[in-house]
Amino acid sequence: MDELRDAALAVLAGCEVATLATAGPDGPWASPVFYAPDGFDLIFVSSPRSRHARQLAADPRCAAAIHPEPEDWRTITGVQLGGRVETLHGAGRASAMARYVRRFPFVDPEHAPEMVRRALAGIAWYRFVAEEVYLVDNTRGFGRIEV
Repeated sequence: MDELRDAALAVLAGCEVATLATAGPDGPWASPVFYAPDGFDLIFVSSPRSRHARQLAADPRCAAAIHPEPEDWRTITGVQLGGRVETLHGAGRASAMARYVRRFPFVDPEHAPEMVRRALAGIAWYRFVAEEVYLVDNTRGFGRIEV
């Protein structure tokens, strides 16, 4: 099991974009977001006015898919996550922000271009809390494995 856990964590470390799946009164939605991994949890930023953020404010349940682009179906690898999203404030926000800036230095408020600083002023910080983790690795066989 440690080998599968390590393989799933390696996928999270090796990719930068997660596709979040949310649902609400206006229907299901999928949104790509840059993330910083914290174990199997994901730190990300979004505008609170975005469709996925509005849906998460009403219902924090969420799913995410993370995978590099495969060359063919036999080499598909990725991670599927189920969980919930929480908005970060205070010390949790500061800690998440530090982790995110280490991964994406261009968002460091002290050094970011003015355009990025303006964008950061209107975003919220979020944590996807993983409650289910599945590794998809077709090199090990077709299908997915619970981690």
